[in-house]
Amino acid sequence: MSDRDRVLAAAGVSRETAERLDLYVAQLRRWQGVKNLVGPATLAEVWTRHVADALQLLALAPEARTWLDLGSGAGIPGLILAIAGAGRPGFRVDLVESNARKCAFLTEAIRVTGAPARVRNARIEAVIGDHQGVEIVCARALASLDQLLAWTEPVLKSGTTGLFPKGREVGAELTEAARRWRFVYDLLPSQTDSAARIVRVTALDRVEP
Repeated sequence: MSDRDRVLAAAGVSRETAERLDLYVAQLRRWQGVKNLVGPATLAEVWTRHVADALQLLALAPEARTWLDLGSGAGIPGLILAIAGAGRPGFRVDLVESNARKCAFLTEAIRVTGAPARVRNARIEAVIGDHQGVEIVCARALASLDQLLAWTEPVLKSGTTGLFPKGREVGAELTEAARRWRFVYDLLPSQTDSAARIVRVTALDRVEP
């Protein structure tokens, strides 16, 4: 069984979703040579390294319909989540990306796949306040947890849940973040990397100086 088939079987996606994911992967490979969207070494493992890594977030918030993905880059996890959630009524993912060339890829990939997503070519701090009420905010390989909490403070303080995949340095990042923030969180195992964790943040406040 190929990596693709294993990932899709484990995620239990429909045939229509599998076809959309195939279109996304084809677009990613087509644009990679021009835009350098992902690490070149990871492209050969796109299904296990990127697609599966994104899809696991959907299982952590199965009832959520509105998502905000920060620093979307190649659409990981946000665009993949939008593709997987396309059949759910009211499902939508907003993709925030400051790099115009990456936004061009995202816009084309949305067109090709028909994913329920919208691209915002902007800096996070300029638009985060527009997204209060979103159910889930996520970001992958973007910044330290401390910085992510600073960016997402306006939404996390208004009831949004944060899902932030982190690597083996997650303990150090939590310690650093605790100097500036009081936050309620739990650590969830990653299904794609035994050394990684997903930090789920459900409440946030600033530490008083």
